[in-house]
Amino acid sequence: MSDFRIGQGWDVHRIAPGRKLILGGVPIPSDFGLEGHSDADILSHAITDALLGAAALGDIGMHFPDSDPRWKDADSQTFLRHARDLVAEKGYEIANVDSTVILERPKLKDFRPAICEKLAQALGVNPDQVSVKFKTAEKVGPVGEGRSAEAQALVTLCLRH
Repeated sequence: MSDFRIGQGWDVHRIAPGRKLILGGVPIPSDFGLEGHSDADILSHAITDALLGAAALGDIGMHFPDSDPRWKDADSQTFLRHARDLVAEKGYEIANVDSTVILERPKLKDFRPAICEKLAQALGVNPDQVSVKFKTAEKVGPVGEGRSAEAQALVTLCLRH
C-alpha cells in the first residue's frame, strides 16, 4: 500500500435559469444555477470524484447514481462526507485539495473564504488544506459562451500511521 495517493476529479453541468447556483456548498447570488439531478454543485462533485479516485473506489455515479430518486436535489456535501469516510476506512487522510471552478460569470473571488471553510468542514480538514481557484474560459467553448460550468480537482491522500 502506497503512503500517498493522488486523485483527479472533473465535472461539468449546463447553465439553468431558475435554479440556485451552489459551489462548494455555498449559495452564490446569480440569475442562474446549474442543471442536475442533485444540487448540481460541480465543485463538490469534482472533489468527491478526486477522493474516490485516489482511493480506487470508483466514481460519484457509482455511489450516487442520478437514476436513484434519493439523490434528487440532494446536498452535495453529503457526497463529500461519504467519500471522506470511505477514504478514512481505507486508512488514508486528506493531505490537501486543489481545485478550480471555470465559469464566465458571476465573479467568485469574494466567495473563496466561505467556500474553503464549507469544504474544509465537510472534509474534516483545516481550511488551509483546501485551495479553490476561479477562472473564466475567455469566451471560448461552452463555458466561455455561458452555456455550462466546469470544476476540476486534485486530492492528495496520505496513509495514517
